[in-house]
Amino acid sequence: MCEERDSACCAPSNEAFATEQAPHPRPVSEATLRSATPSPQPAVDSTTGMVLLPGGEFLMGTDDDVGYPQDGEGPVRSVSLRAFWIDAAAVSNDRFAAFVDATAYETESERYGWSFVFAGLLPDDVAETRGVASAPWWRQVEGADWRHPEGPQSDVSSRGQHPVVHVTWGDATAYCSWAGVRLPTEAEWEYAARGGLEQKRYPWGDELTPNGEHRCNIWQGGFPRTNTTDDGYYGTAPVDAFEPNGFGLYNMCGNAWEWCGDWFSPRFHIDGPRENPIGPPEGTHRVIRGGSYLCHESYCYRYRVAARSANTPDSSTGNTGFRCARDA
Repeated sequence: MCEERDSACCAPSNEAFATEQAPHPRPVSEATLRSATPSPQPAVDSTTGMVLLPGGEFLMGTDDDVGYPQDGEGPVRSVSLRAFWIDAAAVSNDRFAAFVDATAYETESERYGWSFVFAGLLPDDVAETRGVASAPWWRQVEGADWRHPEGPQSDVSSRGQHPVVHVTWGDATAYCSWAGVRLPTEAEWEYAARGGLEQKRYPWGDELTPNGEHRCNIWQGGFPRTNTTDDGYYGTAPVDAFEPNGFGLYNMCGNAWEWCGDWFSPRFHIDGPRENPIGPPEGTHRVIRGGSYLCHESYCYRYRVAARSANTPDSSTGNTGFRCARDA
């Protein structure tokens, strides 16, 4: 199981190389993230591709004993939200390409020259890479970025409708600034993921594969060596793969982790606000939600709707993307 807060097996951070200086250290300051925001005017103000959710009260979190108490998944508490819009699907490569074409934006992984890639996706003749000590299946690949998810020899020409990955929190917020939207709060994300169901483990209920049907893109088999791809995918799937939840939202678990707007804390919410919460005022890690194609119950059971994780805002990986929200 991933028992440590910095769960490199789920989504590694630059801190994974804390004991050995990475060749391209990345700044983490908010000033750096703000400076990454592109200057052109926002895209046309539109809710195309978004779903309007009515808000209201819901039970957030879980006390389920299969979870990770150290992540702050509990306690279950009643949270109230105002109405908001949220993307029906994660931002795709095609959508992100439109942003880059309009702004000439350069992502942080492009500027620093590398990103984290799952070893199983690399070709046999790939150049020697450095692995994360606690999770050697994560490799530091020179030239990996959103355009080249597995390194320079790869591209997204056939993956236009797959989620954009290798984007940092700063990259995600830069896109949002251009598009006139924002990242969802963690509470909004969980409310949306539940799809109107109360205290269910997944967006569709408590059973992972009802009637033998796969409902999300996660790892099947013995991680990290054998993936049977019973769900049809090795790596990312299209953003609208599988049936949507009760709110019409796709891939709220599995496929790619999604950045939220909140700073992460395992305890702030225990006594924190219950009405439109936005998380703690400061921190070192940003919340990520939903799990990815690498999640498996045996080691990272964080594709449940109440599960939480986090990463440093300057980190980019081949299994982390985002979707957008906006006020109603």
